[in-house]
Amino acid sequence: MARKTLLIFGKTKFIQDQIDQFMDKISQGSLCFERGIQAYLDNDCSAGVCEDKLQQLIKLKEEARQLKKAISTELYTEMLIPDARGDVLSLLQDLYYIIDICGDTFEDLLIIPISIPQTVKPGLKELITIVIKCIDTVITAARSYFREPITVKDYIHKISFYETEADQIGLRLKKQIFQVELRLSERLALAKAIDVIDEISDHGENVGDWLEIYAIKRAL
Repeated sequence: MARKTLLIFGKTKFIQDQIDQFMDKISQGSLCFERGIQAYLDNDCSAGVCEDKLQQLIKLKEEARQLKKAISTELYTEMLIPDARGDVLSLLQDLYYIIDICGDTFEDLLIIPISIPQTVKPGLKELITIVIKCIDTVITAARSYFREPITVKDYIHKISFYETEADQIGLRLKKQIFQVELRLSERLALAKAIDVIDEISDHGENVGDWLEIYAIKRAL
């Protein structure tokens, strides 16, 4: 007979529902980030689209922070498996960092605009798409950790694939920007922006690595 994994939150669904809401905020925030960057690249900011997406992202970020705070407090009274408490708290913080860096990156981009040649924009859109796919897969893996931890490993290879793709696109873009007509300062600013966006998928891969370890510990 297969060994059944213990429920991590006992009989209550309240914390599980809160964690689902928290992950929804992270997912929605990543989509706002994607739409905002796409609008920025399409020169739609003058229509207020970029500012709208930024405000949505800031709101989602604050809601995620409040949920994380509430969940962290409740974990100490409702946790069925005390040994997993630290893992869950670390996971929540790592997931929150995703929406945090998305918000900060987009806000910085609107405050300090950078020059982006038209020939570079398609590659940047491709990078954003891959990074968001990586984030989505991380969130799916995180949900599975709480529901059916044995399935977490099914998502790890996808996270690694998207992270590798993001690295390759980022490298290609940085080579490309040094072949177009830009001032050195503009090239460096654009290269830095590419690195910051790419690093979101790097963080996603790190979360995936930790998730795999957390899931193994729960199965023991």
